[in-house]
Amino acid sequence: MKENILVILSKQFSVDIINVCSHIDTFKNGNLLANQLLRSGTSIGANIHEGNYAQSRADFISKFQVALKECYETEYWLDIFHTAGIITEDDYNKLYNQCCKIRRTLAASLNTAKANSN
Repeated sequence: MKENILVILSKQFSVDIINVCSHIDTFKNGNLLANQLLRSGTSIGANIHEGNYAQSRADFISKFQVALKECYETEYWLDIFHTAGIITEDDYNKLYNQCCKIRRTLAASLNTAKANSN
């Protein structure tokens, strides 16, 4: 069975988020902030995976909407970490671009699913 693009993108994004967050502990409360990014960033893929095994179209749409919401939260945390100098410019650009690509693909999948549910 061919793996879909969202599964592939979100899995790699989760691994990249884990790797970046594992290095954020150099200042007071850095670990608490890293946990916020870690939770939202890895939740995207978990919800996509769960949505692919949904019991109904409505369940699929619900899981993908949660994944989309987590994308927006992750983009927020990435922006905060970048602005505060917690992550490097290279890490920020890579992760932000990955997250945006996942978000755009999720939005397109949701639009298609909603259009086909009528």
